[in-house]
Amino acid sequence: MGKRLAQHPYHCVRLLAAGVEVSGDKHEYLIPFNQLLGVACKRGLVWGELEFMLPDDKVVRLHGTEWQETQRFHHYLQQAWQQWSREMSDVCCQVLNDLQTRIQTFEQQDRWLKRSELSAATASLHQQFSALPLPLERLSEFDNCRAQWQYCQQWLEQGEAALRQRNRVWTEQMLTQYRDFFVSIETTPLNRAQSEAVVNGEDALLVLAGAGSGKTSVLVARAGWLMTRKLAAPEQILLLAFGRQAAEEMNDRIRSRLGESAIQARTFHSLALHIIREGSNKQPVISKLESDAEARRALLIETWRQQCGEKKAQANGWRQWLRDELQWAVPEGHFWQDDALSQRLASRLERWVGLMRMHGGAQAAMIADAPDAIRDSFSKRIRLMAPLLKAWKGALKQEGAVDFSGLIHQAVAILEKGRFISPWKHILVDEFQDISPQRAALLTALRKQNSQTVLFSVGDDWQAIYRFSGAEMSLTTAFHHYFGEGDRCVLDTTYRFNDRIGEIANGFIQQNPHQLTKPLNSLVKGTKKAIALLPQEQLEPLLNKLSGYVKPDERVLLLARYHHLRPTTLLEKAKTRWPKLRLDFMTIHGSKGQQADVVILLGLQQGNEGFPAEARESVIEQGLLPQPEAFEDAEERRLAYVALTRARQQVWLLYDREQPSRFVEHFRKLGVPALRKA
Repeated sequence: MGKRLAQHPYHCVRLLAAGVEVSGDKHEYLIPFNQLLGVACKRGLVWGELEFMLPDDKVVRLHGTEWQETQRFHHYLQQAWQQWSREMSDVCCQVLNDLQTRIQTFEQQDRWLKRSELSAATASLHQQFSALPLPLERLSEFDNCRAQWQYCQQWLEQGEAALRQRNRVWTEQMLTQYRDFFVSIETTPLNRAQSEAVVNGEDALLVLAGAGSGKTSVLVARAGWLMTRKLAAPEQILLLAFGRQAAEEMNDRIRSRLGESAIQARTFHSLALHIIREGSNKQPVISKLESDAEARRALLIETWRQQCGEKKAQANGWRQWLRDELQWAVPEGHFWQDDALSQRLASRLERWVGLMRMHGGAQAAMIADAPDAIRDSFSKRIRLMAPLLKAWKGALKQEGAVDFSGLIHQAVAILEKGRFISPWKHILVDEFQDISPQRAALLTALRKQNSQTVLFSVGDDWQAIYRFSGAEMSLTTAFHHYFGEGDRCVLDTTYRFNDRIGEIANGFIQQNPHQLTKPLNSLVKGTKKAIALLPQEQLEPLLNKLSGYVKPDERVLLLARYHHLRPTTLLEKAKTRWPKLRLDFMTIHGSKGQQADVVILLGLQQGNEGFPAEARESVIEQGLLPQPEAFEDAEERRLAYVALTRARQQVWLLYDREQPSRFVEHFRKLGVPALRKA
């Protein structure tokens, strides 16, 4: 009767060795004890009911059984289930004890614990939990499991926060234990932020080093730390710089501070040469075209003239390109024979071929990679450039040589084929903000060869000023997206400029929301006039004034956006007018890495040849260079920041009163005083 009245699919139940089976006329359901969370016995109208609670809030119900039989079955089921549970809790207890010990051993190691290791440990714990015989929801019911289970759960919940705290404690121990190392490794003791960056052991570490914050000291100290702690032998440490001079300076510094010559700072090109030599038993020859600008231009102009002279479609295409896009005055007739036009075009052709070589792909790949909005026009330009690229490759082949872009492409190919196995456990990169996708591919290929390789990158996205040569700032601002999980440290103290220069420079650069936000504090107080605006016709009176108080050993640096803004006549006059004034001129790009007591920034004017420079990228550059961030004058703003932060004591911003740069108004709003006279 109960069965008929209940009208339920399950009305029979059977006790098994380690579970129960519920069934009906058409259905049956097996419930192992390792899925059972609880059993409830209830009385219906004239029958008994059993409820079996399962994970994920699932309930299986049995209706229509005789009430006394149901009670009796429930009694025996509880006994069997609880007996099984006690036996299984002993197994769980042993596993949880082992896990707790492993966690404690992991945390107590005398080293930095990495995020990747936390991920692996977390995955291992979850795997172990899934193999436990009892449902996880029941573990806290058992006295022999409760404490260990809560310990493991708490450790998992705290996760990264617990790891950070543990690493902070360990770092504190290291800074105390190795105090003498951090005090003496450089000529002046490392500060707190520098020391913390040195001991950070993440797989991929980005050290944001603001202007004058001691990035070279950190790189040298990092190499010393790896050897002091026996984390790497000298030959397992690779330092990378972007220029030969920077690499040589790094090597000199390492030899003088660490007394070590086995650590070699290399450029990316010399690294690529080494990989090719070792991986292919060939000695690549660098093309003369890379060092001979005249030969480069002659090859490209000769090919361009030949193409225009032999193919009417090429000539028409080039005429349209020069006239419509670049807005040049193009002579009628055989315009390609015009020497002035050819000379003007030569530097552009060099640049475009260089960008195509850096991309390294076939024409179709270049076109596919171009932004949708310009793909059609970009495709036309690439086809016009194709014969010049072919001539370039032909010249390399005839010479039996390789260009710089080819070097890195070859090195990446050798690494990907496994013909060179990286011996380096630690790669330290200087000026990381200048990295291009091509060089990033070389780093990635090296790290794939040796999965234990740690990448320690020092740079400053505020000083990323080489997009025009292929550098991609997002490789720094989105560092972990490209190079894997790790950490970021900030060197928060500058030893170069006073707090007034810092206040203006930092406020100016951070108006761009795409720049990473970071503190950069100065140790020296500066007056409000440490940075000032001045009409450009006041340059000579300003130098006259400076000659009265600048000491003979102090440097005055004139900076400008372009070479041709060098005030040649005034500099010649200065040799005799102010013979004790140590005066230099540089472009802002050329001044990277330099410093002076006083900086005079020239050419703050609007328009052609102004600063900020007007956007003048051709379709080729728009298609092959990294996409700029959507913020007006973003790179030009970074260039101005570099200029400001070359100064130790004082910055003078010289502007055109008739056509002032739009930066002038930005500086005024930041509180920079505008003076009428020097």
